[in-house]
Amino acid sequence: MNNKNTICLWYDGAALEAAQFYAATFPDSAVQAVHHAPGDYPMGKQGDVLTVEFTVMGIPCLGLNGGPAFQHNEAFSFQVATDDQAETDRLWDAIIGNGGQASACGWCKDKWGLSWQITPRVLTAAIANPDQAAAKRAFEAMMEMTKIDIAAIEAALKG
Repeated sequence: MNNKNTICLWYDGAALEAAQFYAATFPDSAVQAVHHAPGDYPMGKQGDVLTVEFTVMGIPCLGLNGGPAFQHNEAFSFQVATDDQAETDRLWDAIIGNGGQASACGWCKDKWGLSWQITPRVLTAAIANPDQAAAKRAFEAMMEMTKIDIAAIEAALKG
């Protein structure tokens, strides 16, 4: 990797599987390289996949097969800006349908525990609306949602 800054994501043996899923699911994503352990280590053997270089929507990442000691949590998430309901649905359904789980307000987790915010641009703009009453209505509508419903956000904006 030649990047000055790379996000390192810890997995329990599934770094390659996760990287391949992200590459197949998100635009501008790919697996660049797979590196095997040159020797035995506490969580694996020589020849096991140790690290995977990949990008997720242009963001350089390194998947590290570090074992079960650390788990992902909501303190880190990828926030994906979507342009329409079809894109929102496609990404949400891909994550949930591949062993993930829904949360609230556009958040979900993939099967490896990594959190994703599938956030339509309409929602981001609605919450930042200078009309505070409209922004509040959109925010309150979002607070009731699991996957974001763009039509419902637009309806809340109009009152």
